[in-house]
Amino acid sequence: MRYSFNSSEEKKAKSDQIQEMNKYFLRMMSILSFGLLLYTFGWKLEGQEAAYSHFLYSLSLIFLAAGYTVRMMVQDVRYNLLRYTVEVSIVLALLFAAALRFGFFDLDFERQLAGLNFKEFVVNLIVTITFLIELSKLSLAVNRLQLNPPQVFIFSFIILIIIGMGLLSLPNATNNGISFIDALFTSTSAVCVTGLIVLDTSSDFTFFGQVVIMSLFQIGGLGMMTFTSFFGFFFKGKYSLQNQLFLQDYINEDKIGAIYYTLIKIIVFTVLVEAVGVLLIFNLIDPSLFASTGDRLFFSLFHSISAFCNAGFSTLSDGLFEVGFRQQYNVHLVLAFIIILGGIGFPVVLGYYSYLRHVYIGSRKVLFGIEQYRHTPRVANINTKLIVRTTLILLSIGFISYLITERDATLTGLSTYGKIVTAFFGAVTPRTAGFNTVDMGALTFPTILIYLLLMWIGASPGSTGGGLKTSTFAVAILNTLSIAKGKDRVEIYNRVISNVTLRKAFSVILLSFMVIGVGVFMVTLMNPELNLIDVAFEVFSAFSTVGLSLGITSDLSTGSKLTVTVIMLLGRVGTLTVLVAFIRKARTLRYKYPEESVFIL
Repeated sequence: MRYSFNSSEEKKAKSDQIQEMNKYFLRMMSILSFGLLLYTFGWKLEGQEAAYSHFLYSLSLIFLAAGYTVRMMVQDVRYNLLRYTVEVSIVLALLFAAALRFGFFDLDFERQLAGLNFKEFVVNLIVTITFLIELSKLSLAVNRLQLNPPQVFIFSFIILIIIGMGLLSLPNATNNGISFIDALFTSTSAVCVTGLIVLDTSSDFTFFGQVVIMSLFQIGGLGMMTFTSFFGFFFKGKYSLQNQLFLQDYINEDKIGAIYYTLIKIIVFTVLVEAVGVLLIFNLIDPSLFASTGDRLFFSLFHSISAFCNAGFSTLSDGLFEVGFRQQYNVHLVLAFIIILGGIGFPVVLGYYSYLRHVYIGSRKVLFGIEQYRHTPRVANINTKLIVRTTLILLSIGFISYLITERDATLTGLSTYGKIVTAFFGAVTPRTAGFNTVDMGALTFPTILIYLLLMWIGASPGSTGGGLKTSTFAVAILNTLSIAKGKDRVEIYNRVISNVTLRKAFSVILLSFMVIGVGVFMVTLMNPELNLIDVAFEVFSAFSTVGLSLGITSDLSTGSKLTVTVIMLLGRVGTLTVLVAFIRKARTLRYKYPEESVFIL
């Protein structure tokens, strides 16, 4: 018996050693294969150099498949059957990809996906997924760094911006090359889901460059930590208490045990909305506007993701105001509702999902006599109610205002249906989306002022959008009304808003004005020839990660571009988050001074 016990111990130790070695091997091979992917498609290779790159790229796929096979052989299948099944699929996919690269199969079928060979698209997708899987496992070790959650949040965006800048600087990413500052600006705009551009996304960037931009605002919209943590949890199969505490504030989840399931819901909801958006856009858009089905499919995918992430990027030179696209009102409506779903905030969506799920399951149990009727608890908390009602009010104000102020301007000559859709889209898009279905230069001055307000307020907390946030604006209004009524507290929906919330709202508002004020000053200082209203509009748009512009973005000087770049980053991560991240916290005060009033009025 002792021999058997020692033998099992030795087997386990040997198995652990193999798994540890294989872990580093897989990381190395995933990095190598992804690097070869970038080298192959990022540079213009010819002759022998292209042949060597092709061979090494194909060979790396076989080594990756071998590494995953070893992992499956030494791990316990009973531990997680789902993960084991996924890894089997990965091995088969890698072997299939290698066979495609070596020419054993032909999947061309004369099909092109916006100029990219379908076979290469399949292979590159598989390699990218395996790279993300291995990269994601490293995210679970982020708690070992001497960084607090706000610092990790900020640095994750900075790292992603640097990666994006490098990818956009590759020779095959652009048609005529790109400068350092333009690559930095474009990458920041994509990662921070802003949409301001200094180069034409349609004509200046290749298909590879457009895919890079789309990937950046997809990851930046949800946050890199959301993606990496999800894949890391799934494939590593375990996560520590430190990991859960680290991510608790990041995804706005109160229950620490529900963090992993919240991540799943966020990813599933995102994929579901974007997939439905792709199908609707693909079927509603006029096919005659595209040279091929592949172009039409890529247009649908790009704009669905851009809308949900509130990015505002478009593959059209004039945006949705492009000739032929400006009358696609059904597509505009689809994009508007996708924007709203992306900007309403995941806590609100998950709250209503829990409520509807509870009602559905409860109704079935009552219907089939499994149990008696039980009262459904209140799922829509004060945060959800405040956000939804504020959003509806802002959309209504924007819609009515647009109809009034633009009736003799951009709405002239449109059909009744066209006017309604354009006005509704005009109320939605300044809330951090950034698409334009009209000529921005033709907007009336009152509309520009309304846009400044809507851009400043922005989307809701926990969403893909930026801005002040709807809840912050609502709390500020409620506080003002409470003071006017002579109340000593702020009450709404039979609840009292905490003093901490009021202080945060005041701080966020003050910091937003400070950043916007400094931004306008810096841009006007470095570009004195620009109109003040145009500059203010640009800075508001950058801070609230909107992406709308009155046409001055490409005219900005290098210093102004750097200023706007910093403003976009501050607007995405939050000015208060930056202060919390880098200012040392005070110890708990065990004393309290006497209160005294300060003259305000």
